[in-house]
Amino acid sequence: MKTAITTLFAASLAAAPVLAQDTEIEIGYMPILPVSQLFVALENGALDEAGLSTELVEFQNGPAMVQALLAGQLDVAYLGIGPAMVARGRGADIKVVASNIVEQISLVALPPLAADFEGNDAAAAFEAFAAREGRKPVISTFPTGSVPETVLQYWLREEAGIDPDLIEIIHQGTAQVQQALLTGAVDGAAILEPIVSTTLARVEGAVVVAAGGEMFPDQPGAVLAVREGLLEQSPEAVEALVTAHIAATEQLANDPAATAPMVAKHVGGGRLDPAVVEAAITRSSDQFVADPNRIVEGTRAMHDFQIELGTLAQPVDLDALFDLDVFERAAAR
Repeated sequence: MKTAITTLFAASLAAAPVLAQDTEIEIGYMPILPVSQLFVALENGALDEAGLSTELVEFQNGPAMVQALLAGQLDVAYLGIGPAMVARGRGADIKVVASNIVEQISLVALPPLAADFEGNDAAAAFEAFAAREGRKPVISTFPTGSVPETVLQYWLREEAGIDPDLIEIIHQGTAQVQQALLTGAVDGAAILEPIVSTTLARVEGAVVVAAGGEMFPDQPGAVLAVREGLLEQSPEAVEALVTAHIAATEQLANDPAATAPMVAKHVGGGRLDPAVVEAAITRSSDQFVADPNRIVEGTRAMHDFQIELGTLAQPVDLDALFDLDVFERAAAR
């Protein structure tokens, strides 16, 4: 199997456009598993071979990346579809050219909340916890308007039919969510990998009580967005980036063992156990999706829900947000 995967990956690299000279691009990203395509493409040499010279800028949350995009500080951004919509709606000249992952957000509960879900629906579990503990369960997630926070709100209101007042939601960055779970400072989190796998491995009794498909079916997640200026000035560079992205997606889906060390170098400050990262990639293998066509309708559903909530200040022209042609050209190679 590995030989076949390696051959496929080599063929993908051979098909990638090679630029006449290096193109320098500034890439914003968060050190999270849903943007693993970036880490794989960096570590396997695909970006170098394509003639792309990269400068990486790390962010801890989506809103900070939105501010950078609005200030014109990035050429490329690996970020959640929620922040991408916010950035586009506020005037950032970005286009989503590829998807990274779908149905990425899960609700993980620590004991004793996890035990309350045994034999109970979510509303009954939250009520049982509050009756016993004398307080609402505290659930951590990313900032308001982020994909994790939106998915949590959607699940509460649309899928589970739960009054959001049954829980206390706190908003934190990546490192803070993980620390809060490991120290028991919260009772659960609506969060993504590898935080889920790390928590399951290190906290006895922790359980995923609602998986991504249950919380928001076909939810869009992280995406690859580029500036319109880069598309206009260096279309070959963007196509090369997307070609490498497609190859990395295939490698992640088919060979978690090979990609885990590449991802582990960048996620969690490089301090995560590679075995945990491999488990997270394996758990997400069916969710790594590069084709942006897959997330157009899910993005529309998320957009309309955020407008309803008021977390998206104004409607976004989703036809203008997506550029599907780059992917089609890259995938045809």
